[in-house]
Amino acid sequence: MEKVTMADVAKEAGVSKSTVSQFLNKRFEYMGEKTKQKIEEAIEKLGYQPNYIARSLKQKRTSMVGIIVANIMHYLSTEISRAIEDFCQDHDLHAIVCNADDNPEKEKRYIEMLRAKQVDGLIIFPTGQNNDLYESMIKQGYPVVFVDRRVENLDAFSVLTDNVMSTYRAIQSLIAKGHQNIAFAVQPLTVSTRRDRLEGYKKAMIDAGLKVTDEFIIESSISEMQGKLEKLFSLKERPTALFAGNDRVFLAVVEFLKEKGLKLGKDVELIVFDNIPFAHLVETPISFIVQPASEMGRKAAELLFDQINKVEREPEEFVFPSQMV
Repeated sequence: MEKVTMADVAKEAGVSKSTVSQFLNKRFEYMGEKTKQKIEEAIEKLGYQPNYIARSLKQKRTSMVGIIVANIMHYLSTEISRAIEDFCQDHDLHAIVCNADDNPEKEKRYIEMLRAKQVDGLIIFPTGQNNDLYESMIKQGYPVVFVDRRVENLDAFSVLTDNVMSTYRAIQSLIAKGHQNIAFAVQPLTVSTRRDRLEGYKKAMIDAGLKVTDEFIIESSISEMQGKLEKLFSLKERPTALFAGNDRVFLAVVEFLKEKGLKLGKDVELIVFDNIPFAHLVETPISFIVQPASEMGRKAAELLFDQINKVEREPEEFVFPSQMV
């Protein structure tokens, strides 16, 4: 079957090839509704598919962007990626989503692969362990935005939430209820979000005149979390409240408490830092620190779009406030 060309569409619609080109590039300023309708009907009748490779060579752009998510299992990552993808749809861009599994080698391969495919820019939830690669992209002027996690010692566009202060206020709320034995559980401190949340916890405890003890701080992979929780709740003086550092930690904690027959709100109070899709269905009293994922995703996409379109602006860190519900 012969490939249908733009010239075929122009002939069928009774217009010039340049008019079809303007239609495909959504330049409708001087185009009447009747002309647009003719071209639409011709495209549908002939089954025309635009040649995106030829268009990208001509425009020196692929109209594709990459989203490299640190771990797609985090619901926040899914929400932010959805907002980015929505923005791309509205601005005639195609988004490619890759999952790095918190693996710096996998992240590095995805960065190299997407750049080899000449995507116009990248939005990265960084593992925090490819700083030389991040820095080289910034120095080359390649459009890139970092989301959710801060990249240390790098002047770049970043979109974050206020991890330290949100955690600080959450711990304060537990102390105000009379809790003193407050535990903190988090995955390994390899990224800024986890370190910042731990900093907020320690600061709130110290400011309240309470002792920060290593026994009450769990830093562990999800696979080893159950064993660490077992040890924590076997202490002679065990915690009456627990702060879960993200959604995956929350699931591990709930599973452990269920196995041990411990009741949330009765045996232990829980605060979770993350967006949980089913939070409104939970009957047990749990507090969640909710991040404005849609706003964060849209801001990241806007920042990348401006860089792609050569809008002059200095790199900046945008910090969005979270809300405890």
